[in-house]
Amino acid sequence: MYNPDEELVQIVDENDQEVAVVTRQIMREQRLIHRASYILVFNENGQLYVQKRTQTKDIYPGYWDVAAGGVVLGGESYEQSAVRELAEELGVTDVHLTPLFDQFYEDEGNRVWGRIFSCISQGPFVLQPEEVEYGRFMEPQLALEFSEIEPFTPDGIIVLEKVLQLQNEKKKGED
Repeated sequence: MYNPDEELVQIVDENDQEVAVVTRQIMREQRLIHRASYILVFNENGQLYVQKRTQTKDIYPGYWDVAAGGVVLGGESYEQSAVRELAEELGVTDVHLTPLFDQFYEDEGNRVWGRIFSCISQGPFVLQPEEVEYGRFMEPQLALEFSEIEPFTPDGIIVLEKVLQLQNEKKKGED
């Protein structure tokens, strides 16, 4: 039977340089810096797919999340992780992933280098029952407002704020 604690995770240093591969359990116990992919899924109308994490997740259980994604496994690239995670969590394949930026995030239980991607998909989605309880499209700004009253993954909210800032800067440049 599959045990996520036994997944082999790519560990990196403060500069995102690979230093080791350890199990997810060791990564969490020792609060090691690891890599993760974040994929923001938009529909053709610009709405963002927001998902509710299951209560069994090892970090931020039951929180809302603005991105699909997860840890980069040992020997895997950010891009390979993004493709794998999108297929596993939402059943989405054969979409163009647009790389947006990399970011470092740290809190009491999480230290992670993330590569942020976006894609366009209308669904239908096939939710991974171990990871995703529920999901729906909503306006990105509404997701930010919702995060003020509901628990959202804190790294995801920072990602969404940066993505919206980039979109606003792009719009200003086009005017």
